[in-house]
Amino acid sequence: MLSFKSAFTELLRSDLGNLAKPVLFAALLWAAAAAGELPIPGTPVPITLQTFVVMLAALMLTWRQAGAAVMLYLAAGAAGLPVFAGGASTAALVGPSAGFLFGFLPAAIVTSLLKGKADAGSLKGGVLTALRYFAAAIIGCVAIDYFFGFAFQAMITGVPFATVALASMGFVCGDVVKAFVAS
Repeated sequence: MLSFKSAFTELLRSDLGNLAKPVLFAALLWAAAAAGELPIPGTPVPITLQTFVVMLAALMLTWRQAGAAVMLYLAAGAAGLPVFAGGASTAALVGPSAGFLFGFLPAAIVTSLLKGKADAGSLKGGVLTALRYFAAAIIGCVAIDYFFGFAFQAMITGVPFATVALASMGFVCGDVVKAFVAS
């Protein structure tokens, strides 16, 4: 007879588990937005834990699963569910934070593809894996997501790209810390 732990592990490895993981991370994205936001003076976009959840999804799931989680989250918001920061839904997809939201998809996929295979069999392997994960999160979930976010925000607000980028440095510093923790 299977123990609960064995049965749960078997379920997660099954096709049902492969489908459940993106749903779980989409729900975690909503929870990260619902948990609260911290406004940054000079920018219309608040700090949330959403990028941290995108990083975790990308580092823990396959690129297809991570991409599916983000697509499910964006689709829920597009359908009118209040899943974005501040309880926003569809309007957030055309507002100042839209580029960051849309950037989650390529960010998650690129991060997941760059992370490589985990090697926790030795201290050296674990450290190298963590460093590779950190680099992947910085490239995908920081550089790529911010490029989308800055570009879209500059386009929407009419503020120059460089000004938007400078005003958003508080986000970048926070997301470097998030990348370290996620790694």
